[in-house]
Amino acid sequence: MKKIVVAVAGSSGSIYAKVLFDRLVQLKPQWAAVGVVMSKNARLNWQLELGNESYRYYPFDVYEKDNFAAPFASGSAKYDTMVVCPCSMGTMGRIAAGISDDLLTRAADVVLKERRRLILVPRETPFSLIHLRNMVTITEAGGIICPAIPSFYSGPLNMEAVAATLVDRVLDLAGFELETFRWGTSPPTPLL
Repeated sequence: MKKIVVAVAGSSGSIYAKVLFDRLVQLKPQWAAVGVVMSKNARLNWQLELGNESYRYYPFDVYEKDNFAAPFASGSAKYDTMVVCPCSMGTMGRIAAGISDDLLTRAADVVLKERRRLILVPRETPFSLIHLRNMVTITEAGGIICPAIPSFYSGPLNMEAVAATLVDRVLDLAGFELETFRWGTSPPTPLL
């Protein structure tokens, strides 16, 4: 049973976070805990981009960014994976520099120091040289950079299905077992 941290940073791309939350609900038999931390801008973007506050109603443990008493602020809690989706470039820069100034960046620091799985989903374009260097730094420290670049060969039918092409890849990287399109196979029955 997995213990996973999902952080939602303040960049555009709330649809990715929503689809990730939806998929994790579907995968409940595979996890023991999902801890969520969202920035203030992430909440604002969710409302702006999705027109609701549905992030409030998922069955996850939600922590404020200043709550360093959250279990995943320490390696002893043994959260095995952290996904930052979407990941703003400011958040990525703080993680790359080891600046643990809030719960989100502290949790990422913990995951890296414990040699566990950190997956960042940057949603920005174009990338500056600073962004690219931060990605290299995080990769060299053991993190995985999985840019918010969806695929289309599965024939997604709507915006959520497009987002799911990326989210399912993130969940694969996190070690979940899920039904999704696999190259060389027929597309699955749409779950969205």
